[in-house]
Parts: sequence; C-alpha cells; structure tokens
Amino acid sequence: MESITKNRQSPTTLQAMIERAYGADRVPTGEGWADELGHGWFNVAYRIRLRDGAEVVLKVAPPPGVEVMTYERGAMSIELTTLDLIRTQTSVPVPAVDFADRSHELCDADYFFMPYVDADNLGIIADQLPTAERDAYMAQLGAANRELNSIRGSGFGPLAGPGDPSWRRVFTGMVEDVLVNGERRSVELGWDYDVVRAVLAEHAACLDEVTEPRLVEWDLWDGNVMVRDGRIVCIIDHERAFYGDPLIEAGFAGSQLAAFGDARAFMRGYGHPELTPTQVVRRRLYGLHLVLIMVIETVYRGHTDTRQYDWARSRLDEAMALLGHPRR
Repeated sequence: MESITKNRQSPTTLQAMIERAYGADRVPTGEGWADELGHGWFNVAYRIRLRDGAEVVLKVAPPPGVEVMTYERGAMSIELTTLDLIRTQTSVPVPAVDFADRSHELCDADYFFMPYVDADNLGIIADQLPTAERDAYMAQLGAANRELNSIRGSGFGPLAGPGDPSWRRVFTGMVEDVLVNGERRSVELGWDYDVVRAVLAEHAACLDEVTEPRLVEWDLWDGNVMVRDGRIVCIIDHERAFYGDPLIEAGFAGSQLAAFGDARAFMRGYGHPELTPTQVVRRRLYGLHLVLIMVIETVYRGHTDTRQYDWARSRLDEAMALLGHPRR
C-alpha cells in the first residue's frame, strides 16, 4: 500500500543500519538482498537477506517532516513497548526484537530489526481458504486476542501514561483528536463535524461501564496475523496499542458493521457471549471512531486514488445510522 509515511532508505543506508545491528561481517553485498514488503499501510518494511543467508525484517518509522495523525505519533516506540509486554506477560507469539535504534544517527527516524517469519499472511490468503479453515484461524485469533487483553494497566490511555481512571474521558478524547485532525486538513466527511460530536456525546454514558484498563491491540486485523500448518505462528504490527476496553478490538468490528466481516468465529474463539445492549452501543461508537480514521487518514497519507475514502465514507453513513442518525 502506497503512503507518504513510508520512509524508504537507500541501499547504502540500509547496509549501515545492518552493520550497526548485526556487525560488519553480516552486511550483504551485491544486489537483490533487500525487498520492500508492500502490504503495510504506515511504516516501510524490508525483507533483508544477510550475508550468511539469515533473513530479517527492518521496519523504519515515518520521516519527521511528514505530518501524521495525533494517535500515530510515537508509533514505533509504542510497538517496542507492546512487544515487550506481550513477550513477558503472555504466550502469544510475536516477533523478537534483534536490534532497535532511536538515535537518528543513520536515518532520520526510529527503526528496528526482527527475524523474518516464514509463514503466510492471513489477510492475503484468507479469501482463498475454505470457510471452515478461515473460521478456525479467526477462532484462534480470538483466543490469542483474549490473552493479550488479560494484561492490565493502571489507567486508561497511552501505554507510557499518564493513565486516566475514566474510559469515557479517554475515548471521547481519542475521537476528538481524530476530528481535530480532520478539521485541520479540511477533510470532507459528508457530515458536519459538530453533528458527529453531538452523536458521540449523546451515547457517551455507556462508556462508564468500562472500569478496568486492559491492553488492547486495536489494529489486530487478519493482515497482521502470520499462519502456517493450520495455526497462528506470529502476530505482527503492535504500534496502535493502548489501555482501554477490549471490545474496541478489530475482531469485534463486524458484529455491528458487516463490511468488516463476520465476527462470529472470532467471538467464539475469544469466548465472548452475545453483546449486551450497552455493549452494542459501545461497539457502535468504536465503529464510528474507526471509520472516521479511515476517512481522514487518506489525506494524511497522500492517497492518490479515492477507493479507501469512498468506501470509508459509506461506512461512516452506516455508523451514524446505527447510532440513530440515518442520512436524510
């Protein structure tokens, strides 16, 4: 996926980064040792074959001169923190971090190396799988997501703090950040921004039901799941994590917005019963938040076609209708 946030590096810079991480004797030479992994939406990632034949992945954060949305600031630092939490407090398989560099001496952004995972990306192969096999993977993902959500925080909000005891305050602040981002770049929602704010305020009381901060991945779509031989072998891309309500996880999105897929297998694996009326409203608010981001980020990422924007605008109409505001 093309995006102006992708901070591509020259072969010479890549070699310097490899030397710092692995030593001069493992720096590859010649040609064909680095390939960009193109399915990501935010960071640039390279699959690199070292001189000794070992394969690794390098992720590089966006360049400092590119404006990102508020919630994306410091995303690589969030990912490194999340990976450490998951490795030390759960059994969910995630990449090891071979080396991380935040000095900005070799390039203008944070970067880190991890081993290459030899497996299939579930998001790429899902449509080719029999329904039963795809559902089995989604059930596994639900179980893994529940384990991730078992990690408790001291307050709601960013992993680095400061924590807030009110999920209502944190979540409404997250939505407000997104709306301010949209207004700053004059993104057309098809809805007045203050109408969206009013809809959020109208339903915000349901957020008070959430009292225990849990680690949420939030971006755990099938495209961040690596599978092999019928099982999940690795979950990647942890840069959106925060302490919040587990119901905001991506796997639940389809329970209210059908365009995000059938959530039943995920929920079965998670062990989540049918949503209560209050949970339904919360999940609809989380869907509103998600599609607002999907509309507004197209401007921040410099998309050159309107496919995502057009799709997300339609989902925004659906999200508003679910919250009692159908388009007239």
